Amino acid sequence: MSPTTDDPACTDQIPVAARSGPVSLALSRVARLHRIAAGQRLRGLGLYPGQEFVMMHLWDKGPVRQSELIKTLDLDPSTVTKMLQRLEQSGHVRRTPDPGDRRASLVEATDRSCGLLEDVAGVWGTLEEQTLAGLSERDRAEFARLLSLVEGNLCAEAGAAQCP
Repeated sequence: MSPTTDDPACTDQIPVAARSGPVSLALSRVARLHRIAAGQRLRGLGLYPGQEFVMMHLWDKGPVRQSELIKTLDLDPSTVTKMLQRLEQSGHVRRTPDPGDRRASLVEATDRSCGLLEDVAGVWGTLEEQTLAGLSERDRAEFARLLSLVEGNLCAEAGAAQCP
């Protein structure tokens, strides 16, 4: 089907409600497409979208309480629990009672997940190249600088707990 102005999904027109925020609209579209592209690549590793962020946190921080993961990822507790169940079933994480508080669970990456770390890094490197194809090194550096400024603006709005 060729794009027509009769098909709102296939036009370059900005929706009426988004006309006062064309950059926000573009940013949300790019973020959505980036997430789809990442998800397609991660699926080849047996990961669902978002699980790579759980693993990245565990690889960098070591064992953490499940409650810390929930807070860090800013996701619903049931979503994190489901992610951990799947990662545990695939042998990438282990949950154990926290010796300091038996009511809490510690989550840690398993030795088996070490190979996954290299695979995830490869996916993110490939995704980076696809995302920035056609941009010079100077453009890439400027784009990263501008995104950092935008992130800072949004962090101020979201609160420090949501910011890196």
